[in-house]
Amino acid sequence: MAVAPERRLALLGGGFSTDDDGLLDDWVLDQVSVPRPRVCFIPTASGDAPGYVEQFLQAYQPRSCVPGVLYLFRREFDDDALRTFLLSQDVVYVGGGNTANLLAIWRTHGVDRLLREAFERGTLLCGVSAGANCWAEASHTDSFGPLTHLADGLGLLTGSVCPHYDSEPGRRASYQAAVANRVLQAGWAVEDGVGALFTDGRLTDSVTRIPQARLYRVQPGRAGAVDEQAVPCRLLAAARPSTPPA
Repeated sequence: MAVAPERRLALLGGGFSTDDDGLLDDWVLDQVSVPRPRVCFIPTASGDAPGYVEQFLQAYQPRSCVPGVLYLFRREFDDDALRTFLLSQDVVYVGGGNTANLLAIWRTHGVDRLLREAFERGTLLCGVSAGANCWAEASHTDSFGPLTHLADGLGLLTGSVCPHYDSEPGRRASYQAAVANRVLQAGWAVEDGVGALFTDGRLTDSVTRIPQARLYRVQPGRAGAVDEQAVPCRLLAAARPSTPPA
C-alpha cells in the first residue's frame, strides 16, 4: 500500500528579503530531501514587484536548488501548464504584501486549488508575512489599512496566524484582543527571525535566527483574557568557515 506523503508548511518571520545571514532560507531548503529542489517564488501579494523577484533570484540562484517564479499579473501559463508547473515544485515560497489581494487573485486564477493539490502531494509550502497568513483559516492583517482580522485563508493550517508579532506597533495587543474576544481563532504568533514547521497539522520544528525571538501559541483565556505561551525555538547557527590545517 502506498504511503501518503506528509503535508508540510512553514511560517517564516524573515528570509532573503530582510535578513543578511540566509539562515531561514537554508532551513527551508534543509526540509527537502532531493539534491536540487525546485523552489517556486510567488510574489502575488506584492503585485509581482520586480525588485522583490530580483531579491529572491539573487538569494536562491547561488544555492543548490532550481529557483523559479510564478507571475500572475502578467500570467505566462495556460491552465494546463500552470498546473504542471506548480505540481512539479518541491518548495513553494510565498512573499509578503497584501493578504486579501493575494487570496482574491489566487482564486481568480485557480492557484488556491493547485496549491492545495501540491500540499496533498507533499510539496513544502512556506512564506513570510502575507505568505504565512494565507495558509491558515484566518489571520491578523493590515490588508485594509489599520490592523484587523481577516476571517479568510486557504485553511491548510487550523486556526489563525499573526506575523510581525514583535516588530510592528500594535500587532501584539491587536491580535491578543481579537483572540480573547474570539473574533479570531486561537493561533500562532510569529516574531521576526522565527521559522515554524507544521507536519500534518502538528508543529514539528520551531527555529530562530535571533536568540530572543519567539513563536507563541495564543488562545482565549478566562474572563475575556488571553493565554499566550512561548514555544521553545532551536537557535540556527551560521556555518563557520573551515579552518585550513596547520
